[in-house]
Formats: sequence, structure tokens, C-alpha cells
Amino acid sequence: MATSNKNLSVYDKEAIPNAKALRFGIVVSEWNAEITEGLYTGAESALLDCGVKKDNILRWNVPGSFELIFGCKKMIQENNPDAIIAIGSVIRGETKHFDFVCSATAQGIKDLNVITNTPVIFCVLTDNNLQQAKDRSGGKYGNKGIEAAIAAIKMALL
Repeated sequence: MATSNKNLSVYDKEAIPNAKALRFGIVVSEWNAEITEGLYTGAESALLDCGVKKDNILRWNVPGSFELIFGCKKMIQENNPDAIIAIGSVIRGETKHFDFVCSATAQGIKDLNVITNTPVIFCVLTDNNLQQAKDRSGGKYGNKGIEAAIAAIKMALL
């Protein structure tokens, strides 16, 4: 397992560029809210810890991970943030629906990075079960939301 020996929440604050003047959008899937709220909390706390003003963090909710793409696109058009974090959680079920949602969401977020000038950070957990999602949204492997926030700062200043 790729994250079995790595806590995703650890970052060197001194190595992170100054983010005080940056504006961030966070688009959060309401599906698997227990997981996505943990990811949001991690992302928001890391942004604030790195100097981002609370008023410079805009949150929008969308129904599910598939809808993150449109939510991010609309946020770029209407608010022009310096970077966006797309937060979602897709947990494997008994059908192929998992594969289609994960693939389409990843491709859609990739497409936004290609066709817009706003970095969109992929913070969508694609886990086999609920425990894996909990472990990566504030559990034993840290919080992927924190990692996404650090990536958003770095990409906004690229």
C-alpha cells in the first residue's frame, strides 16, 4: 500500500511559500460526508496555518464526486481563485459504478487543469472500503486534505 508508511499530514511550514495574499476555492462533495468533511477540515486548517485569510477561502458543496468538475469550472468562471481543491470520496461498491465515477472525475479534473489557467487539485479518495477512507481523511495515515492544500499553495504560485 502506497501510504502505509507515510503520514500525509506532515509538511515543513518553513518550506511552504507565503500564501497570505492568495484566494482558494474548495469544492466539496456531499456524498460520503463523514469523509469529505474530514478532508475539508484538513485542507482549511492547513491553508489557515500557512497564512491564508479565512475570507480568502471560498467553499461550495456539490452532490457527489462526479459533480466536482462542473462545480470547479463554475467557481473558476465566477470567482477566479488562485487555485481550487476538489474534495470527494468514492468507495468501491458491488457494481462497476465506482470505476466509472473515479475515471470520469479524474479525467474531468485533469481537463480543467489543461483548459484553464487555474490549478485544480485532485483530493478525491478512491478507496476499497470505508475504513481506508477514514484512515486517509484524518485517521492513521493523516489527512489527504492537508496534502491537497499544500499542493494548492505551491501550484497557485507556480
